[in-house]
Amino acid sequence: MPQFADRVAKAQRSFIREILKVTADPSVISFAGGLPNPAAFPVPEIAAAAAKVLYEAGPSALQYSTTEGFLPLREWIAARYKKRMDMDVKPSDILITTGSQQALDLVAKVIVNAGDTVVMEKPGYLGAIQAFTIFRPAWRSVPLEDDGPDLDALDRALDGAKLFYAVTSFQNPSGLSYSEKKRAAVADLLRKHGTFFLEDDPYGELRFKGQALPPVFKQRREHSMLLGTFSKVAAPGFRLGWIVATGDIMERLVIAKQAADLHTGSLDQMIVHQFLADNDFEAHVARIRDLYGAQCKTMQAAIAEHFPANVRVTAPEGGMFLWVTLPEGVSATELLKRSVDCKVAFVPGAAFYVDGTGENTLRLNFSNADTESIREGIKRLGACIKACLADGPKACQGA
Repeated sequence: MPQFADRVAKAQRSFIREILKVTADPSVISFAGGLPNPAAFPVPEIAAAAAKVLYEAGPSALQYSTTEGFLPLREWIAARYKKRMDMDVKPSDILITTGSQQALDLVAKVIVNAGDTVVMEKPGYLGAIQAFTIFRPAWRSVPLEDDGPDLDALDRALDGAKLFYAVTSFQNPSGLSYSEKKRAAVADLLRKHGTFFLEDDPYGELRFKGQALPPVFKQRREHSMLLGTFSKVAAPGFRLGWIVATGDIMERLVIAKQAADLHTGSLDQMIVHQFLADNDFEAHVARIRDLYGAQCKTMQAAIAEHFPANVRVTAPEGGMFLWVTLPEGVSATELLKRSVDCKVAFVPGAAFYVDGTGENTLRLNFSNADTESIREGIKRLGACIKACLADGPKACQGA
């Protein structure tokens, strides 16, 4: 019999995508998906932008285009970095990708050989774990503290490592952010070890508390790449992301992109650019921040009311997620079985670890639920946790 390639022999379906099948039942309150709230999608504005693009540039919008991406869109992104973070980024430093997930795949293709060491946060973004796993790396993981990685552990992990991947603002899944001090220290460690650095920033615009901080990329550009996306601030259905990189890295990313899909869809790029050009983007993002800030506050208040006191929860200043740590020995996977029976879903945390730990953790998404659903869902989940703890350790541990 013919055999599949070794790199996909042990690849698994997305754990989160499989859980989302359960939430197709409209009676289930879902905190599982990392989904933006559709109430924030600018539908009339996008419709107007699409009509304008097709009317004014129809044939060119429907034609093949350049691999690097629609130049006016890359110019807008570069100007945004200058405005928000005082970062000098040229349009030629930007490659438009089909979502950040393609960007992860391209970086892995360009940098990771089988057996190369890839350093992940602990917990780390599941989508990145999946993207890199195809290329069969050797994993090292670095524990996250409230203000970023454990620096001593990171120093050890970077020794001889090929790539460090991190989400430095409102991390998925934990919601935690690197402090200014930790960002500077990470930049120094990357310089010390000469490791490739991939910084993912899908949630940076979504800060609803505290002071905005520039990415680590601003302090250490050599051998570094920065990812961005329109999925969280426009609409994920466009599948529009980008990579910021320079020199040889960008050259090789373009080659990999050409082999993958030639270029990201021209029409989608032009529609998003038209939307950005014709509307008050600052006001649009401010509405999303206000919405998510209120939803986060509602979930935190409900957790304080309904969860046992020995359950720990992160306190993010932005983004879309809360991270829950159950008492030691309690299985979030076992808890999920109970909670689904109670019509509420979440993502067990073990999927976000590359070392087999994290069984007593879980991720909650607060962005894609209304206030009433958040309160009721957390009430149900709190009752499930209390029942699990009341049944004793063996009942909570699962198989």
